Order: sequence, then structure tokens, then C-alpha cells
Amino acid sequence: MQVSISSKFKSASRRPLRAKLIFNAGSGQSEESPQQLASILSEMQDQRILPEVYTVRPDSQLETVVQDAIKTGIKLIVVAGGDGTIDSVVGAMVGSDATLGIIPTGTRNNVAFNLGITGDIADSVALLRQGRRLKIDVGRVHCGHSRQWFLEVAAMGLLSDLYPMADDLQHGDLAQIGGLLSTLISATPSRLRVILDGHKHLDTTAHMMLITNMPFFGPHFQISPNVSFRDGHLDVFTFSDMSKLNMLSYAVLSRGGLAENTGIKHYRVKHLKIHSIPHMPVLADGILLGEGSLSVHIHPRALTVMTGSVLTGQRAPAKLTDSRVAVNG
Repeated sequence: MQVSISSKFKSASRRPLRAKLIFNAGSGQSEESPQQLASILSEMQDQRILPEVYTVRPDSQLETVVQDAIKTGIKLIVVAGGDGTIDSVVGAMVGSDATLGIIPTGTRNNVAFNLGITGDIADSVALLRQGRRLKIDVGRVHCGHSRQWFLEVAAMGLLSDLYPMADDLQHGDLAQIGGLLSTLISATPSRLRVILDGHKHLDTTAHMMLITNMPFFGPHFQISPNVSFRDGHLDVFTFSDMSKLNMLSYAVLSRGGLAENTGIKHYRVKHLKIHSIPHMPVLADGILLGEGSLSVHIHPRALTVMTGSVLTGQRAPAKLTDSRVAVNG
């Protein structure tokens, strides 16, 4: 007779695992935070994970918190929060031997979505033990005196203008509708001088450019299934021959899957520089960095993460030999 062993019995047989739990009570529905934290701690106990809990405050320096934890020998940093909380710890983890675990309790949870972490608290905590440990690429953008790591996307132009208002709108601030529409209507394109991998020069006029590391960004918009965070490259998309109306239509269609458009050019690079005239705003994973020129670099396999068994929207990268090849034209 075959004997079945419960998952809790299996968990109990494991050696205890120390972890630093970064809990952001302000992410998602804040009124649910006490119950969320109680559930997380209960599930961690079942998995024999021993967390040191740090509750995020407005003045928190999360990179320092994580660095201190790693120095004490903790190898698992768990973020319970949204994409912004995750971004706040990445800088301290790049190049370290610590692993990032994610319990998605934020509003969009797009990073978790890309990594195949799409379940409830119990499932997400279980992945800290049972998930796949992967090394993924991380982007780094420089704009003026600002430096920012990013996992999802860096943007220049119209998206950078619209994002703060759209984010406030998503959080219930309906007063932003007028400002969002006004910004969209008044936006004008800029002349862009782009250098790809130090040798390929592009001159184009566009409302925006996207530099992506993950196939989905924002509220699960899919720019392309060919984007991978494990190929050692950034994917650059220029919207040179598209009107503002066409870009909005593209965004709506992308919400449910890939929307092909010949007005979008796609390049795969390791680094690039962009100069805009007039200056365009620059954004990285929702953080506005300023205006003007920027440079972006990829850091291959720089961050270790625990993921789901299936990565959302991932397929084998298209065969682009280098930055001189454009996918759509």
C-alpha cells in the first residue's frame, strides 16, 4: 500500500531557513495588511522559514536594511509588497549570493506576474521552498545625476509623462483623468539620437521609446513575448511611425496579448545611449529620474530570484544577431 506524506509533514522534516521579511503594509489594500502579515507568518511557520520581520516606513532605507541582513548571513530576502517595494531592495541584492523571494500583496504585482508567482499567500510562501531558483538580468539607467536599477522597463517620452497620473488614477484619484487627457493631447514628439551597443546610430522622431527587460510591464501590458529577462540583452522599442491614437489602441490590444504593428521597431542590445531634442522625461519602473540624455546597461544574471514553475509569457528569444537587426522593419 502506498503511503502519502502531507506537505506539512515534508515541510516539518526540512531544516529551518532564516529569512528577512520586508513587509509593506501600505501596498495594495492597506486595511488587509494585519491579516496578510498573520497569514504570511503562519505559512512561513508551516514551511519552517524563520523570518526577521521589517515593516516598511515612509523613511525606510530598504537597501541598507537588506545589506545589513545579508551581512548577518541571511540568504533569503522576502518582499511582501508591490513592484515599488521590490525595486527598493534590488540594488542591495545585485551581485550578492542572496535570493529574492516575492509575496505579491501590491496593486499591480507585475514583477511577480512575470516570474510566474500568481497565487495567493499560501502558494507564494510555498514557492520560497519549492519554486525555481533563477538568475535573471537587471537593467541600470543613468539620467543626469540619477541612477536607478530596474527589472521591468525604462521609458523616455509620453509614457513617462502619463505614468504618474495613470498610477494615481489606478489608486482611485479620478481627478487625474483631466490631466491625463490634456497631457496626451498636448504631447509633441522629439528628435532622438540613439546609439546602440556603441556602434549603431539611429536618428528618429518619436513620442516615446521603451527599453524593456520583462515581457509585461505596468498593469500586465505585454509589449512582446520575445522579451526575456534571461538573455543578457535589453529590448528596445521605438514608436516612430505611430500617432498618439494608434499608440493608445496598441496599449489596449496589448492588455490581452501581443498586438503587432509595423510602426514599432525592435532592437536587442546590451547597452544604449539616447539624446532627445526637446528633452523628454525619463522613467524607470515607475520612478521619474529627470529629463534629457540617458544611458542604459544590462547586467546579465545579476539577481537570484525564486520563481514559479512556469514563467508568464516566456518563449525562446527571436534570433536577433545583434543591435543592427530590426524585427519589424
